[in-house]
Amino acid sequence: MSHDLKMAARKKWKKILYEDQGVPDNYVDSSFLDEMKKNLYTRTYSYWSVVRNSGEVTQQISSLCLFVVAYIYMYNQKLSPRLLVIAMAAVTMVGYLVKLYTDHVIGIKGPHRTVLDDLKTAVIFTGFSFGLSPVLVSLTETISTDTIYAMTTVMLLANLIFHDYGASAAMVSEALSLNAGIFASVCLASRLHTTWHAFATVTLSLLVFGLWPMLRKQMKKAIPGSQIGMTLTLCSVSIVALVTVSAVAAVLGILLILFITFVCPAWLISLQPYKNNIYGPWDEAVIQTK
Repeated sequence: MSHDLKMAARKKWKKILYEDQGVPDNYVDSSFLDEMKKNLYTRTYSYWSVVRNSGEVTQQISSLCLFVVAYIYMYNQKLSPRLLVIAMAAVTMVGYLVKLYTDHVIGIKGPHRTVLDDLKTAVIFTGFSFGLSPVLVSLTETISTDTIYAMTTVMLLANLIFHDYGASAAMVSEALSLNAGIFASVCLASRLHTTWHAFATVTLSLLVFGLWPMLRKQMKKAIPGSQIGMTLTLCSVSIVALVTVSAVAAVLGILLILFITFVCPAWLISLQPYKNNIYGPWDEAVIQTK
């Protein structure tokens, strides 16, 4: 160590650059690492809490399976689109009543939409969807069916990947997830037979990918205990629906649900001891706001 560094070492070194301390700018002493902290923001998870929260993923997968099964039934002319529209209207009414109840439980404040406002929105959407349905039926006549199904698969996977499961991550995008689901329904609607088929498919996609996730999220806030029952019900109904279409698809669905619900949480817990994030004075400054 040179004479200047020895002289500087006798003084108390300060972590500043605006004062000449007689040492190079990259010099640090042993006190520099006193501020180092490990795993400062690491959360410790319990296995069963992760299993319970994994229901968000299995609920979305089950909803997607029900959407695909409904399309297969309409494509094979085993399900009347008019009957599906009537069933969706009844389910929507029940869901809307549940929403009003959860609004009351949560106590939502601020500007509140009235029943008349929601009714106007529903009428406008229904009118536009039914008016554009003849266009959807013949929209992709020049595109092969294999290409349509490939595009649908990619869009449905995008819906699952970018869906908001309650975690704050950069890749979460409710708008992108919803648009991917709607785009998939448009692709499938172009392979059906009549205007009513296309209208039923697009309307079902809005319920499954738009309104239903919003209602699930609100029910989770208002009635936290309802999530387990909702997960079991959705998974059971989707598996039964898949059995009626393909036994192989039903077995794969069961294995996927078991893997996500029980294996992935155990995997996450086993990886927790290897977490080793280091924080210290070398990190970039972060502005903290209230």
